[in-house]
Order: sequence, then C-alpha cells, then structure tokens
Amino acid sequence: MAVLSAACATSGQTPTQQADQNTNAPVTLSFWSTGGDDETATFQKAADLYKQKHPNVTVKVQTLSWSDAYAKLLAAATSRNGPDIISGGMTWTIQFGARGAMVDLRKHGADSLKAQALPAQWESAISPDGSVYGVPLDMSTLALYYRTDLLEQAKVEPPKTWEELTAAIGKLKAAGVKKPYSQDWGNLDWIGYFNYLYQAGGSFYTADCKPSLNTPQAEQALKYWVDLYREHGAPTATVEGADALDTGTAMVVAGNWIAKGLDVNKPKLKGKWAMTTIPAGPAGPTTFIGGRAIGVTSFSKYVQTSTDFVTFMYSDEAITAIADEARKRNISYIPPRPDKIVNGSVFTPEQAQVFEAAIKAGKAAPGCPGWDESAPDVTKQLQSAILGKADVKTALAEAAKIMERNAG
Repeated sequence: MAVLSAACATSGQTPTQQADQNTNAPVTLSFWSTGGDDETATFQKAADLYKQKHPNVTVKVQTLSWSDAYAKLLAAATSRNGPDIISGGMTWTIQFGARGAMVDLRKHGADSLKAQALPAQWESAISPDGSVYGVPLDMSTLALYYRTDLLEQAKVEPPKTWEELTAAIGKLKAAGVKKPYSQDWGNLDWIGYFNYLYQAGGSFYTADCKPSLNTPQAEQALKYWVDLYREHGAPTATVEGADALDTGTAMVVAGNWIAKGLDVNKPKLKGKWAMTTIPAGPAGPTTFIGGRAIGVTSFSKYVQTSTDFVTFMYSDEAITAIADEARKRNISYIPPRPDKIVNGSVFTPEQAQVFEAAIKAGKAAPGCPGWDESAPDVTKQLQSAILGKADVKTALAEAAKIMERNAG
C-alpha cells in the first residue's frame, strides 16, 4: 500500500513497482554521485561488490562536479527524468523530496540505518516532517592544521579555545610570523560562521525551523569571527589549506580531505605539521559536519532495488571496499558510521582520532525548508559584516529575513 500511495504522487511510481517485482531480470541502476572522479571510483568498488552478491544488478556510478551538481539534480527532479540514485549535499534530498522527486525511504525499510548513523548528521538529512528522502553517505569535518616548526619558534601551544587562538595569533605575529592564521573551508562563508555560531551556543534555526539569528549568541559569534579578519589579520582571500601551510601560514582551519595528501603533495612539509580539533567557544567545541546524502528518486523504475543498494552502503564490507580504494587513491573518506571512523580509517590513528573527536561534538547543516536557497544570500550578509559594510546586528537581521522569506 505504501508503494501504491507513493505511485499516486508521481508519474514514475507504477512502473517502479512492476519492475522491482521481477527480481531476476537484469537491472541497471544509474547513480549520480556528486564529487570527484576518484570518489566515484571508490563508490563504484562498493557497487561492484554489490553486483557480486546480486549478479542481475549493475550499478553505474557517474560523477557530478560540486559546481554544477545541484542544478543538474534539480533539473532531473523537476523533469522527473534522471538517475535511480543520487548523492549530494546533506540537505539537498530534503529540497528535492519536497518537490516529490525523492522516495521516502521509511516506506522501504532504510530508516533502520538510523541506528548506525551519527545522530547529528542523521537529523540534518531528515525533513522536518520526518520524511527520510536521503541518508548520510559519508562525512567530512574540519581540523586545525598547524606548522609545528613555526609554533615552536614562537613558543605557542596549539590553541584549544577562542581566547587561546587570538593569543596564539598575537604571539606568532610578535615572533615574526607574517601569516599566523587563515581559514580554508568556510572562509567568508556560512560554514565558517557555523562553527563560531554553535560554539557560542547559537544556531541558525530553532527546533521548529524558525530563523534564530536574533540572539546574543549569534552576535557574539559573528563579532568574534569578524574580529579574526579585521583585528587579527585572517586573510579574506581563500588559500587552499595545503598551499597555505606550504607558504608559511602557521595555523589553518581546513577540511579532512587535505590530511591524506599533505606529505605527498607538499614534501617540504613532512615532519613540520600536525593537526588538532578547532578551538572551542564558550559553549563548547561544536564543529561543522559535512558530507553527502544519498537517496532514491521517485521516478526510478527500481525503487526497492535502489533502496537495497543504499542500505548496502552501510555494511562493513561496502565501507571496507570504499576505504581500501580510497587508500589506494590517497583520498579522504570518512564513512557514515561513527564506529568506523577510527576502525578501518584511511587516516593515521592520530588523525582519525582528531576527526572522531570533531565529529562526536559536531553538528550538520540545518535541514529546514528553504535553507539551501537561503545559504548563498546569508553568506553575503555575513560577508557584509566582515567587509565593514554592515554592523553585526544588521547583517544578522538581514540574514534572518532571507531565511524567513525562503521558509515557504
């Protein structure tokens, strides 16, 4: 009955049910994966493993670049013509699901994956009404990478709090380090602000998805973040984390994806860098958790088979296959299961423990209606404060108006 009900909502559901019923017929699933070709290759390994267990099912994984994936997936969602399976930003499947383009995976048993996922990330992927249009596929997070030689030169310990961070910047400057601190992932972007907002005890939305930027916590966070640029010299021009370290920046906030390649791509840095969790704020160490959500389109002819593949991506064997390929390609992969971050990690044990600590204290993007549409303009308002075009309070008020307008 659940499948039949869904069939009434979209034109693709009736053939879906008919196709899935003939389980022995050859099936080819199309999986549009947002990311790079190396990541596609890692997911293809899991798809190939799935085929070994289900010889009649072939899953073809295709790369969509981050730059144009949202537009392509939105076009597919609107036209009801495209792949069986998609992956993209954590909250994208919520937006596409609201348009009737995604299957509510609860109706096919995939909500059982909740027990294995990180609660904060799962919450981010789920619609406010409880619909499960996508589940986490992997995770990404931030760390503070630092030059051990430069910190030793300035007699600075890796900072653990906001106060220690600004004090460390001052000491590094006094010691002659010209580039004490920069941000890579999230520089001048809502993701960068996200860390300070939650570390101050704030949030973008209330639990019932009302904008919540009109709070003292949001102001405290934005003021601190703005001061990092305007008073402490963080550059507004973004330099990729590995390049920043290589060119003499002492501390860089960057994503987990640079950890694997630093020693290989920047050999002069070998033995001169380390990493730790990003400094905590007055309310704690909350760090942004990114990643991708994976879901099944409502116009797929093979909803149940596609859902079974999505569920398979959480299995020990699939995660092992992906991690093995990721190691070969020297790319970062953090599985959607927190129990696998250290166990079977592609990182060194020390690096994996940093990411595990960040993720355990993490929060993911808000899964509220209209967030994906709001994020670019919210970023512009935040930038107006950094660039001195608006005060903190005005920038936050304007950002909240944007979120309210797009909430629907």
